[in-house]
Amino acid sequence: MELEFIRDMFDGIARRYDLLNRLLSLRQDVYWRRKMVSALNLSQNDAALDVACGTGDVMIEILRQSNHIQQVVGVDFSLPMLQIAKKKLNAIRNGGSVRLIAGNGLHLPFPEKSFTAVTIAFGIRNIVDRKKALSVFFDCLNPGGVLAVLELTTPENKYLQSLYLLYFKWLLPKIGAFFSKHLKAYTYLPESVMLFPRAREFAGIMKEAGFKNIQWRHLTLGAATLFVGYKPL
Repeated sequence: MELEFIRDMFDGIARRYDLLNRLLSLRQDVYWRRKMVSALNLSQNDAALDVACGTGDVMIEILRQSNHIQQVVGVDFSLPMLQIAKKKLNAIRNGGSVRLIAGNGLHLPFPEKSFTAVTIAFGIRNIVDRKKALSVFFDCLNPGGVLAVLELTTPENKYLQSLYLLYFKWLLPKIGAFFSKHLKAYTYLPESVMLFPRAREFAGIMKEAGFKNIQWRHLTLGAATLFVGYKPL
């Protein structure tokens, strides 16, 4: 039921997803993805997997920062999102080094130790069993591989949080619903962000899944948080 609801929601907003990401974040989402990808330190011999790849923005940023990377794979369960991602990726790069796959982040169709890096942006909060998802990502990584998780969060400073929530809970749903014609999606968004664990708690879940040297960084006054962890050698 959870999977069907989330998939239907993203199918419904796919056409306006990029526009609303830029509008509602004041283009900070572009900056956040850039910071996530730069934290990976990818080289041309690496292979990267982007889970919940949506319309392909993280994959495009990986290609921008690591032009000769060996392979970039994107996985998402929303076919309309993947169709948009395919058009965007075809416009910037051709060849077998880029793949898009319809799939579920809890059941990835890859052998163990397939990737140097795994990323997920704005997707982990939509998965109830986060530890299982992180364990699946862990298995996909080579020893020494890196996981980067980028997620919307609420500022931990109480004054900033009150201002942020005024926008996030009241204004954002109205703007999102106006442009996307999908009220439920942009009512769900602030609710899901509010329920996402604090940084230290989520880092603890990453540790339980096997990751080491876990660090996190608050971006744009805590509106998003970047988590990075490594699979032991």
